[in-house]
Amino acid sequence: MSSFNTQAERLDFLVEAFKEDSAEYRDIETPRDEAGKRVLLRSLMNIRMPKRLPDEVLSVQDEYLTERVKETGVVAADDIPFIREGIALWQGDITRLAVDAIVNAANSQMLGCFAPMHTCIDNCIHTFAGVQLRAECDRQMKKLRGRYGLSYEQPTAVPMLTDGYNLPAKKVVHIVGPIVTDRLTPEHERLLADCYRATLDLCAENGLRTVAFCCISTGVFRFPNEKAAQIAVKTVTDWLGEHPGKVDKVIFNVFKDEDRAYYEKVLL
Repeated sequence: MSSFNTQAERLDFLVEAFKEDSAEYRDIETPRDEAGKRVLLRSLMNIRMPKRLPDEVLSVQDEYLTERVKETGVVAADDIPFIREGIALWQGDITRLAVDAIVNAANSQMLGCFAPMHTCIDNCIHTFAGVQLRAECDRQMKKLRGRYGLSYEQPTAVPMLTDGYNLPAKKVVHIVGPIVTDRLTPEHERLLADCYRATLDLCAENGLRTVAFCCISTGVFRFPNEKAAQIAVKTVTDWLGEHPGKVDKVIFNVFKDEDRAYYEKVLL
């Protein structure tokens, strides 16, 4: 427990600590307003490579992120009603969900998004989990490169499990979805379905009974949103039918109104 009693004190400390940690931005001017400080802190966390952080700074970061979760409000799995057997739909910030596992749409490097303040789910999850998440992903990737070679990148539809750290979720499942560069193909569709199946298999193997999926491969990976929703619902429904009792609740987490409408169209 640190000596700081308020979020403002923690924020001031963390901004200066993360500036000092960054050789490139050590001398950047600190904004005077709270919103500006939060942007700077998040940006410095986003660009930070995985490396050791002093214990005091790590402790204050954890306190700060824990309070941030309380500020935004935690949503429990039981608070989200079923929309059909085994399946629920929830619109909002996935980093608020107190579930056994949330699913992160990762890239093949598996270290999170390094673009400051980017709005992708990868960035959000790594930001509010804290720097420990990138460090764990880095450790796992180094082990895999030791086994498969230095050029190893995480294949599409092969999930990686990590702790959730400062997130309300206990665990994070990181998975690389298919990237649609030109037109959608049957192979893209097969790989997306594989993402959902492999994630649920991993959750079942690890006793993770409440799982929240993001909209894998939509957005910057350019998988058509409506088709992605159709594949997600069918694959999860089929998996639950084939594995009764293995997972209690699968939550489809959406952020945009557009995606909510697509899922409601399929589910209702």
